[in-house]
Amino acid sequence: MTSHTNNTAEPANHLAERNGWRWVRLGDHVSKIGSGLTPLGGHASYQASGIPLIRSQNVHMNRFEPDGLAFISTDQDEAMAVSRVQPGDVLLNITGASIGRVCVVPAERCPANVNQHVCVIRGDDSLDSEFVAFFLASPEFQSFIWETQAGATRQALTKALIEDFRIPFTLLEKQRRIAGRLRKQLAEVAKARTAVQAQLAAAQALPAASLRDVFNSNEAQSWPRRCLGDVCELLPSKSICLTADAEVRAITTASLTETGFDPAGIKTGRMWASDVPDCTVRAGEILIARSNTPELVGRVALFKGESPGAVASDLTIRIWPGDEVHGDFLTRYLSSLYLTGYWCERAGGSSGTMKKITRSQILAEKVPVPSLDEQECVAARLAAELAEVTRLRESLSGKLETLDRLPAALLAQAFQGGR
Repeated sequence: MTSHTNNTAEPANHLAERNGWRWVRLGDHVSKIGSGLTPLGGHASYQASGIPLIRSQNVHMNRFEPDGLAFISTDQDEAMAVSRVQPGDVLLNITGASIGRVCVVPAERCPANVNQHVCVIRGDDSLDSEFVAFFLASPEFQSFIWETQAGATRQALTKALIEDFRIPFTLLEKQRRIAGRLRKQLAEVAKARTAVQAQLAAAQALPAASLRDVFNSNEAQSWPRRCLGDVCELLPSKSICLTADAEVRAITTASLTETGFDPAGIKTGRMWASDVPDCTVRAGEILIARSNTPELVGRVALFKGESPGAVASDLTIRIWPGDEVHGDFLTRYLSSLYLTGYWCERAGGSSGTMKKITRSQILAEKVPVPSLDEQECVAARLAAELAEVTRLRESLSGKLETLDRLPAALLAQAFQGGR
C-alpha cells in the first residue's frame, strides 16, 4: 500500500481550530483497527450460506447493503478469527473506487468477517460507533480522505493513517445525542427518497400508458390500416467508419426517447464524405433504432430539426411520412409498439445482447391511417399529455437530486461549531 506521512492529519487539525471541537487521535480511543483477510481459495471458497463475509460492495455511505453478501464455512471463519466483526463496529472501505465509504455493521449480520478491502474500527468505551461513522462520512472528512490519496499510484488507506485520524470528541452522552439526531434525520431523508423514487417510476410508466390508451382503444381498432411502405418512404443510411474521410455528428439510440428527440445522444464519428449528403437527417423524419440491445431495438423518435446537419448511420432506419400520414401521429404509434416490447419479440439476430429489425419488417408493418384531421387531433392530445409527463419527471428528478445532497448537508451541519 502507499505510504503516508503524519502531516496528512493537518486538514483535520484545521477543522478543529475552525469549529471549536475538542479533537483527539482516533488510535488513542479504539480497541481495534485492522482490515480483514481473503479466504483461502478466494471466490471459489464462497458458499450459498454460512458465515457472512463483508466486502467493499456491502459498505455504502451510512448504509450496510446486504446484496452481494458472500458466505464462508465455519472452518474458514475459524481460520480468519482476526477479521471477525462485532455488532456496532465501524466498517471503512480502504481501497479502490469506494474508498472512504463507511457504515456501522448491523447486529443481525453478526457473526461475520471482512475481507482485506474493509477496515474494522472498534472504539473503546469513550466512543459511540455511529458518531464516529457519521463523522467519517461528513463531506469535509471525505474530502480529506480523497485529498490524502491524490497522486497515489493505488488508492489505499493504511492502518497508520487511520490511527492518526483526528476526530471530534465530547461526552459519550452528547455523541449519542448527535448520532441519534442524525440517524432520525437520515432515515427521514431515505423515506422521502424512496417515496420520490416510486413517484418517478410511476411517471416514467405514463408515456406507455398514454399511448396504450389511445392505440388499444375501441376507436383505434376501427381505423383503416396500411402497410407502412405504402404510405412512407424509406431513406438511405450508411455505416460509420473509423477510417472514413469526414467527421460527422452521428445520431445514436440515446437520441431516440419516448418523449421526443434528444440532441444529447448525438456523438462524433466518421463517415465517407460522399455518403454524408444522403445521410443528413431532415426535419420531419421518423428515426427507428434498427440494431441494438433487446430492450432498445425499435426505439423511435421524430426529428424536428433539433440538431441541423446530424447524420443517421445504418443502425438507424429513416422514414419519411407520405401525404396520408401525420408524422407525429405515426411516431407515437411506432413508439407504442416499442414500449409494449413488440419489436423486442420480433427482432432477429443470434446474439443475446444485440438484436436487429429489418427494413423489410418496418415497411411491411401495418399502421393505422385514420383521417389526417383525426391523426392531427390525436397527436396534439398525446403531445400535451407527454409534455406534462416530461414536466412531472423533471420536477421529481429535481427533488431526488435535492434529497441526494441532503445527507451530506446534514452531516456537515452536525459537525460545525461543536454542537
